[in-house]
Amino acid sequence: MPHVIITGGPGAGKTTLLAELAAMGYATVDESARAIIAERRARGESPRPDPVAFAREILRRDIEKYLDRPRTSEWVFFDRGLIEAIGMLHEASPLPASELASMLATYSFHSTVFVLPPWEAIYATDTERDQSFADAVAVHDRIVRWYRSCGYVLNEVPRLPVEQRADHALRAL
Repeated sequence: MPHVIITGGPGAGKTTLLAELAAMGYATVDESARAIIAERRARGESPRPDPVAFAREILRRDIEKYLDRPRTSEWVFFDRGLIEAIGMLHEASPLPASELASMLATYSFHSTVFVLPPWEAIYATDTERDQSFADAVAVHDRIVRWYRSCGYVLNEVPRLPVEQRADHALRAL
């Protein structure tokens, strides 16, 4: 399966790593949450709606991105993405086991998920990232538990310069 997830808590370097992979010629798919937050702020709304509505909108957009992803036999790297959106919705409003299993089976990804650990030295807030570093660590821990519960193999990407992080992921694949 050429569809690969890059994940981690906020501010761990996912977007920078995806930009490096794109510069190397790989297709990438952006995360949805930041776009939703930016759109809401632009309309003068709170950054996030209630957790269920936020999770549903992320999931809706991530399904569209999954279905519209680049059609290639080469690696396509997703910034977070659909599996996490399913987990976010399931956490906010538990899904029936059969529906959860069906969704996870329908939207398949490579069995290895690359996880960027929290990295305080590079962590920064911005207009779409308003969480504290402690919040980022908590999100990281939830993400790790979720992917493991879904049967994915986690590969922690070392805290290295971005070029070496990209090489790490490509070598592991």
